[in-house]
Amino acid sequence: MRTRLGIKIHSILEHYFPERRVFLKSDNDTRFIRLRPGTQLVAFSGAALLVAWSIVATAIILMDSIGSGNFREQAKRDQRTYQARLNDLSYQRDTRATEALAAQERFNAALKQISVMQSELLQSETRRRELETGIDVIQNTLRDTMQQREAARLQLAELEGNLAEGGTGVVQTAASSAPMEFLADALARTAKERDQVIADAEESLLQADRMQQEIALMREQNDTIFRQLEQAMTVSVAPLDKMFRSAGMPTDRILETVRRGYSGQGGPLAPLSFTTRGEEPSADTMRANRLLNQMDRLNLYRIAAQKAPFANPVKDAFRFTSKFGFRRDPKTGGRRMHSGVDFAAGLGTPLYATADGVVTHSGWQSGYGRLVKIQHEFGIETRYAHMSRLRVKVGQRVSRGQRIGDMGASGRVTGVHLHYEVRVGGKAVNPMIYIKAANDVF
Repeated sequence: MRTRLGIKIHSILEHYFPERRVFLKSDNDTRFIRLRPGTQLVAFSGAALLVAWSIVATAIILMDSIGSGNFREQAKRDQRTYQARLNDLSYQRDTRATEALAAQERFNAALKQISVMQSELLQSETRRRELETGIDVIQNTLRDTMQQREAARLQLAELEGNLAEGGTGVVQTAASSAPMEFLADALARTAKERDQVIADAEESLLQADRMQQEIALMREQNDTIFRQLEQAMTVSVAPLDKMFRSAGMPTDRILETVRRGYSGQGGPLAPLSFTTRGEEPSADTMRANRLLNQMDRLNLYRIAAQKAPFANPVKDAFRFTSKFGFRRDPKTGGRRMHSGVDFAAGLGTPLYATADGVVTHSGWQSGYGRLVKIQHEFGIETRYAHMSRLRVKVGQRVSRGQRIGDMGASGRVTGVHLHYEVRVGGKAVNPMIYIKAANDVF
C-alpha cells in the first residue's frame, strides 16, 4: 500500500515538478545538479511561504501606518478640544476673578456706607434727644407762664372789684395808700403782661407743634436708616456665613475663637445707651444695638476670613494638573492617594500665602522638595511644595497674599508645578473646598 501511494505521489510530483538538471560548466569539466521533484516541492514551498510572509508583513505595516495616521489625527483633535476647554476654563476663571473683585469692591463700599449711616444715626439720636429736652423746657415754661397769667388775671379782677365798689372808705384808703396814677399804671402794665403771656403761650404752642413734626420726620428718617443698615448687614453677613459653612467650618465656634483673641472692650461698637435713669431701653435703642451686634459679627467674619485659607496660592495664569484624591502615580504607575491639588505654571511663578499664619517649616523635605508649611488659626495648616526658591523663614509671621516663594520642580516631580495641601488637625482635606467656597465672596 505504501509503495503504491509513494508511486502515485511521485507521479503527481513528476507531473507538476519534473526532474530537472542544472549544468555547471567550467574550463576543464562539466557537472550537473539533479533537482528531484521533492527538492523542487520544498524549494517552491519555501518560496511561497516567504512571499506569503512578505505580503502579510506588508499588509500589517500598511494597516499600522494607516492606524497611526488616524491616531495622530485623533490626538490632534483631542488636543484642539482640550485647548479649547482650557481656554474656556481660563475665561471662566478670569470672569470669576472679575466677579470676586467686584464683590470685594461692593463689600468695601457697603462697609463705608455702614460707617456713614452709623454716624448719621448717632447724630440723629443726639438731635432727637436735644429736641425732646427743648420740648420739656418749653412745656415747663408754658406751665409757669399760664400760672403767672392766671395770677395776674385774679389780681386784675380784684383791683377792678375794688374800683367798682366806689365806697368812701375804700377810696380814701386807696387815696391814702397810693395815687390814682399809680393804680392806672399798674393796671396798664398788668394788661400788657397778660397780652404778652397770651402771645408767648400761642408761640410756644406753635413751636411745640413744629418740634413734634420735626421729631416725627426724624423718626421716619431714623427708620429708613435702620432699614438700609439692616439690609446692608444681611447682604454682607449672609455670603460670609455661607462661605464658612460651605467649607465645613462651624461658624459659631470660629467666631467665638476670634472674639476671644480680640476681646478688648469699648470703641465705636459699644452698645448704645441713651439714658442713665435705669429706664427700659427704647425700641430704637434695641434696634441700634442689634445692628451693632451684626456689625460686630461682620467684623469677626472679616477677621476669620483672613485667618482661613480661602485665597488662591497662584495669582498668575495656571492650570490644574491633578486634583485631590486617589490617582495613578506618575512615577510608579500605581494607585496612590494625592493629598493636595497641583497648579502648573512657568518656572519662578510667584506663590502666595492663602491666609494669615506663622511659618513652621521652610526647607527641603523628602518627596516635597523645597517646602513651606504655615500654621493658621482653627488648627489649619497649609503646605506649598516643589518650590524653586523659598522667601520666608521659620517663625516668620505672614499675611494673606504675602509672597512666600517661587514655583519650581524640586523633589519627586515630573515637571514644574505647585503641590498645595490643606490639613485640618493633621488630616489632609481637599483645598478646593475652601477656594470654591470663597468664589462668590472674594
